[in-house]
Amino acid sequence: MTMDRLIFSMIFIFSMIILPSWAKKDGNHLHVGFYKIQCPNVERIVADVVFKAYLKDLRVTPHLLRLFFHDCFVKGCDASLLLDSTPSGEPVEKTSPANGNSLKGLDLIDEIKTRIEEECPETVSCADILAFATRDATVLSGMPYYPVPAGRRDGRTSLASDVRGNLPSGGTPIDDIIDIFKKKDFSVEEMVVLLGAHSLGSAHCGVFDYRLYNFSSTQTRDPSLNPFYAAHLSATCPRFRQNGDVTTNFDPITPFSLDNMYYWNLLKGRGLLEADQALATNPKTSEFVHKMAFDPIGWKRKFTKAIIHLGRTDVLTGKNGEIRKSCRATK
Repeated sequence: MTMDRLIFSMIFIFSMIILPSWAKKDGNHLHVGFYKIQCPNVERIVADVVFKAYLKDLRVTPHLLRLFFHDCFVKGCDASLLLDSTPSGEPVEKTSPANGNSLKGLDLIDEIKTRIEEECPETVSCADILAFATRDATVLSGMPYYPVPAGRRDGRTSLASDVRGNLPSGGTPIDDIIDIFKKKDFSVEEMVVLLGAHSLGSAHCGVFDYRLYNFSSTQTRDPSLNPFYAAHLSATCPRFRQNGDVTTNFDPITPFSLDNMYYWNLLKGRGLLEADQALATNPKTSEFVHKMAFDPIGWKRKFTKAIIHLGRTDVLTGKNGEIRKSCRATK
């Protein structure tokens, strides 16, 4: 047995032992073990492909988390984000300014789909593949394993116009973000917990550099920024220089670990995005930021529970939707 296979097997077996009882519950017509008859090896295939990709690039986890969130929060978890086009010919979700050219991980989903189609043709939905892959990536980045209720079907439509108002940006006011999550049946605490995914990933300078050089009509720099952190960001994204391709990590301390350091950074004024930093001071959210900062185990448990909740958002099941042959095109 090769070393990478041994490590993968140890992670898979160990994580199965620590399942919380609430994670086994089903809902929204989804259930754990949905493919045990039609495609019994599906989750092992997904885990294998994700693991090999993770060994090559640790950024696989934030890429998949972003795909999962951006898919589920627009029309529900129906893989509509993955479509390149639809019969209507209208612009699809991935072309929306909220997604632009920033979506990564699409090729990985294609690879998984190809592997599964070879073994179980037209059986496993792209929506379920994305849910399984996101779970496996978070485990590799330090989260506890959780079973994924499956049975989602793929959507046949995808419209860029549907994205507007459903995905917050880095400068969206906290009250507006709360409303977006509330429409999807998430509490304020669940929102703060899920935003902890910004423990991973990065952002281009253009997303946040206004906080350094043009924050408001009266203040050049965002006063909520830690001065030392602001100096670090200024060195990374100098003023009056083309920084279009330059990125910086959300978490300057543990950038490749999905952990509660995100909340500690917010308490220290090291939130990269204005919306993230505002969580630490807004009276509706600050209590939860402090709570998560001092309870790493509790945050991981809540994050796992919240992402299972996310995966049940407005799903298509039964005879609704379809099972695509390719995740990029409808039948």
